[in-house]
Amino acid sequence: MPREYERSSRIAEQLQRELSELIRRQVKDPRIHLVTVTDVDVSPDLSNAKVLISVLGAEGPQPEVVAALNHAAGFLRHALGRTLKLRSIPELHFHYDDTLDRAARLDALITRANTPTHDNGNKTS
Repeated sequence: MPREYERSSRIAEQLQRELSELIRRQVKDPRIHLVTVTDVDVSPDLSNAKVLISVLGAEGPQPEVVAALNHAAGFLRHALGRTLKLRSIPELHFHYDDTLDRAARLDALITRANTPTHDNGNKTS
């Protein structure tokens, strides 16, 4: 069973590299700009792939970018079929990765919590 995990992990890494290049070089949709493929999770049977993306310089979920990529999923899957040596290419499902947004919010909270207050301990009643 561990061999299946290793194979799906290797395929996920390969899909991430190839998709990044394909999106950057071959997808001509103007809505898809400065997209980074942050992670790919392939199902154990290799039939589906959840592709997490982030958009450089954008805050919050980007539904139009995700919709455009899901619309281009067939084209990308076909292009992957020409470059990868796999019997079948997983079905691609794009999702927005909010990890960077959450990290920025946590960083702001930590910074605010560590900022000293300037009231010098004086309380007024």
